[in-house]
Amino acid sequence: MPRRWKLILASLCALHFAVGRAPAQQSVLKIVPLNDLPSLDPLADPNQAVRMNALAVYDTLFAWDSKLEPRPMMVDTWTVSDDRLTYTFTLRQGLHFHDGQPVTSQDVVASLRRWMAHDTFGSKLAHALSGMDTAGERTIVLRLKQPFAYVEMALGSAAGMIPVIMRAKDANTDPATPLKDAVGSGPFRFVASEWVPGSKIVYERNPDYSPRPEPTDGLAGGKVVKIDRMEWDILTDPATAAAALSKGEVDYLDAVPPDIVPFLSRTKDVTVGLISPLGSFAGLRPNALFPPFNNPKARQALALMIDQSQFMRAAIGDERWWRTCFAYYLCGAPFGTEVGSEPYRTPDLKRARALMLESGYKGEKLVLISTTDIPIVNALTQVAASELKSIGVETEISYSDVPALMTRERDRRPPGPGSGGWNLIAVFFAGSTNFQPLTNIATDLTCETRTWAAGPCDETTERLKDLLAGAVGGKAQRLALEALHRRLWQVIPLILLGQFRQPSAWRSDLVGLVKPSPVPIFWNVEKP
Repeated sequence: MPRRWKLILASLCALHFAVGRAPAQQSVLKIVPLNDLPSLDPLADPNQAVRMNALAVYDTLFAWDSKLEPRPMMVDTWTVSDDRLTYTFTLRQGLHFHDGQPVTSQDVVASLRRWMAHDTFGSKLAHALSGMDTAGERTIVLRLKQPFAYVEMALGSAAGMIPVIMRAKDANTDPATPLKDAVGSGPFRFVASEWVPGSKIVYERNPDYSPRPEPTDGLAGGKVVKIDRMEWDILTDPATAAAALSKGEVDYLDAVPPDIVPFLSRTKDVTVGLISPLGSFAGLRPNALFPPFNNPKARQALALMIDQSQFMRAAIGDERWWRTCFAYYLCGAPFGTEVGSEPYRTPDLKRARALMLESGYKGEKLVLISTTDIPIVNALTQVAASELKSIGVETEISYSDVPALMTRERDRRPPGPGSGGWNLIAVFFAGSTNFQPLTNIATDLTCETRTWAAGPCDETTERLKDLLAGAVGGKAQRLALEALHRRLWQVIPLILLGQFRQPSAWRSDLVGLVKPSPVPIFWNVEKP
């Protein structure tokens, strides 16, 4: 056979097998988060979707395990001086950003500085620092002015803004300017070309990620990605999301409203369960920058009007899923004390009305901001408006979608209908990310504009936190905690509305779903 015919025949055979062979099918995990991703910047907001995105795309020096204890992640080895004032960390070898550049100590220092400018826990660590330096390409040295009992816990925080490590060129941008892209060194890569805000967010497995050898444990251990793609479908209607899960169109629902739980519990091939180890807690946040809630008497009035059971029945329903609780740091959690709350355990509407008048309130209409995209928040808002009316306070509810609501909660213009400002917002928090006094954004009372959602300024509270951070030994920590909690019930930065557990749901054939975990994450998960 002439040589050219042999070549043609070989080419035809190759073409036949190429056409006849089906392409390898990708493993795609489809999840429905609680809400849309409002920003790509991991330090933009303490919202759960932001934290989930941060943990997928970026990595951290340490991470909290299932018992909420810090474990090394990007750190290989570290030492602490005898006087507990010098911490030296050495990075693992082989860490690279998604653009191929190696992770260096300069990236770490720049990232931590940016995080400290945004985060409650970070600011406390920054206050304790006398310096932070590099000592070679992979070594970072932290020097403290006084002992700080939670250094490793802070560097692996899953609360507020997560201390992710980003490229120095990103970290060195203006902290007030949100990042427009997402380039980390974590187990997933963000696919910018497929992002459709309000509809879909796409990630792909990072083939160059080198996981730790330890078993997965909460956010710690080996981050072994066993799927090719992760897609977030933004489905704001709970019934639509539940139907999609029941049909196998999606694999995981981050949060299942109580009225949907019975349906999904009876659905074949669906499992309803808990991811977070500590549940959640709800609160009503007053804007303390402007009247009437810049006066503590008005905040005390709110606390005296509250019957937590009314809020929980409306928002959660079945009493199996909620409880009343007067601990700012969660009942049943390591820092869960109710000391100082005694005057506010029983509603007193008469006293509440009197305190509102004493605060200077003159009957003006107050602005409640909310969203219908999250049913629990909407229910809490409706009850709050009704309860406020019972103490003579008229309100206007201003609704928006979640990203707009998060933007508005940072608005510091004076409240008033049509002004853009606001007076009150109903919220809830993941307990595992706010159980610790130094991570809880609602009790961050530093006298700076950075404070979350227009909270009050109280130097005494912050001094008591510093005492807790430096306390050594169980008794010293308990006394510092109780003093702090009594002060919080004098200042009342957040009106507690109850504690609850919100289940998630997933297809029963998923293997390796990480639980319990402070934040839902999807490495280690396999689809059949």
